Amino acid sequence: MKMQAVVMRQGQLEQAEVLVPRPGPREVLVKTLACGICGSDLHCVKHGRQLLASAREVAGIDLFDFDAPVVLGHEICAEVVEHGPDCRRTVGSGTRVVSAPFLLRPQVVTLGFGSLDTPGGFAEYMLLSEDLLVPVPADVPSDLATLAEPVAVAIHAVNRGRLGIDDVPIVVGCGPIGLTVIAVLKMRGIGPIVAADLSPARRAMAKAMGADVVVDPREASPYAAWKTLAGADTPSRFGRQTALFAGFPFRQSVVFECVGSPGIIQQILAGAAPCSRIVVAGVCMERDNFQPTYAVMKEIDIVFCFAFTMEEYAEAFDLLASGKLRVGNLITDRVGLSGVQDAFDRLANPEGDTKIVIIHSH
Repeated sequence: MKMQAVVMRQGQLEQAEVLVPRPGPREVLVKTLACGICGSDLHCVKHGRQLLASAREVAGIDLFDFDAPVVLGHEICAEVVEHGPDCRRTVGSGTRVVSAPFLLRPQVVTLGFGSLDTPGGFAEYMLLSEDLLVPVPADVPSDLATLAEPVAVAIHAVNRGRLGIDDVPIVVGCGPIGLTVIAVLKMRGIGPIVAADLSPARRAMAKAMGADVVVDPREASPYAAWKTLAGADTPSRFGRQTALFAGFPFRQSVVFECVGSPGIIQQILAGAAPCSRIVVAGVCMERDNFQPTYAVMKEIDIVFCFAFTMEEYAEAFDLLASGKLRVGNLITDRVGLSGVQDAFDRLANPEGDTKIVIIHSH
C-alpha cells in the first residue's frame, strides 16, 4: 500500500509516493489528519547539515541521514487505523489521537526526523507508540490539537524559568514559541508581561496573546519598558539582590530569549536588570559569543531549554482541550501536501503567517 508524503532530501522538499509503514510491537498505524509546520522543520531544511553536526557532537547521535529521504512533521493529530503486535487496544481504531513525537523502541525514534519507515506528519500515514496515545475529545478540532506540541515547549520554557507570582517577564521574539510563552505566562497569572519583536504583525499577535506592553526594539528598549512596570514599593518585593547593585528597587526579572539568532544573548545580557534569569528557548544554529563579564557582574542566571517532558505534553493538551489556554489564533492558514513548499516560503516572512497547519485529505 502506498501513500503521499512530502520528503526532504539534502535540504530540498518534494512530494512523493512512498510505502505505508508497518507498525511494530506496541505500535499503531495512524492516518494523519493534521500536522503543524514548526520552526525546527524550517531549520532542518535550511540548516540541516549544521543541525546534524551539532547533534553528533553534543549527543553522539545521527538525528537523520542528510542524503536519505526524511519525512518531517512532529506536531500531529491522527486517527488510529491498525494495531501492531502485542497492543492492548486501549485506544480503538477510528479514535482521533495526539502523541508526543516519539516511538518507544529500544532505540527511541524521534518522529519528524525519521526515515520512510518511521515518517513524520508530512505523510498521510505514520506510526505511533500505543503507550503515548492521548485521545482527542470530539469538540477539539484536529488543527487545534496539533498545538499541544508547541504549547508543551512553551510550558517547559516557563517551568525552566522558575517564575514566582511577583516576577515580571520579558519575552524577546514573538514567533510561535514566544507567543505561546506569553499565553502560558498570562494563563498562570504572571505579569505584567513585556514583549519585543521587530515585526508589526507579530507585535499585534503578542498583544492578542496577553502581553501588557509590546515594543519595537528599534524604537524603544524592552528593558526600559520593564523598569516602568516592575518597580517595587517595599523591600519584600525586591528581586534577588547583590552587593554591586544593592537596593535595586525592582521586582525579579525573567527574560525569555525566543529568537535564536547570533548576538541576541549578548543584547539581553547588556540590557537586562541585575540578577535576571534568562531562559534561552530560541534555537540558534550558528556559532555565537557573548561577554561573560556582563553576566558575572550582574550575577545573571542563564538557563537553556529544549523540548519538554511527557508530563508537560499531557498538561499542554489538557489546557488546549479544556479551553483554559486559547491559542487557536496562532493558526493563520491551512494547506494540503501540495502547498507545503509554498508554506515554507511564506513562513520565512515574519509579516505573513504565524503557524501553518497541513490538513490531509484522504
